Amino acid sequence: MSLGPAPLNLSPDDADNFEDIEKQFAVKIFTMRENIEARLSDSNRDLIAVQHMATYWGILEKIRGSELRLTRMDDEIYQHLRKDFPDFDPAKTIDEDEMKSKAGKERWRKFMMTYEKTVEDYNFGTLLRADPKWEYGKDETIFVPRMQFYAVEIARHVLEHLNREGLNDWVYEKEHPELLVKPSKAEQTKSDPTEASNS
Repeated sequence: MSLGPAPLNLSPDDADNFEDIEKQFAVKIFTMRENIEARLSDSNRDLIAVQHMATYWGILEKIRGSELRLTRMDDEIYQHLRKDFPDFDPAKTIDEDEMKSKAGKERWRKFMMTYEKTVEDYNFGTLLRADPKWEYGKDETIFVPRMQFYAVEIARHVLEHLNREGLNDWVYEKEHPELLVKPSKAEQTKSDPTEASNS
């Protein structure tokens, strides 16, 4: 129902209150506020995920992944991941479709719920590199709950530590090429007998 334009001589003090219109206006304002809050929440969530990504990358540039601990429960999380996902290979590219399939989501949800009370922000949205050999990028990043990020990255770090494959160490080495250990002349001579005979 449209009332048309207000008369020019309308005084707010003398105007009648139209209860239905006030209710509709209140509903409209409430709905607008909810939409704005939802958009802010989404952008805030995205901003937090990007900040987390930048912080994590900065840490990888300063500390070798094989020396990094992400939580106080890294060992427990790693053992649990190995038990629930025995075929998971942290050195391989993650198949996002498989991870986010109905069966994949249910499996990961069961895994993550174990940490609901012990890992802060376990279900917070976080950016994960699909492959440990890649930097973060639009096509190389998956949006996952934080617990999934922890499980995958801890497995990448443990694999580095146990097998010395350096799944994330390359980030540090790229940032600090001057710190890479180069063999001394004596070590080179030991490994290359022709050097010793030429001296």
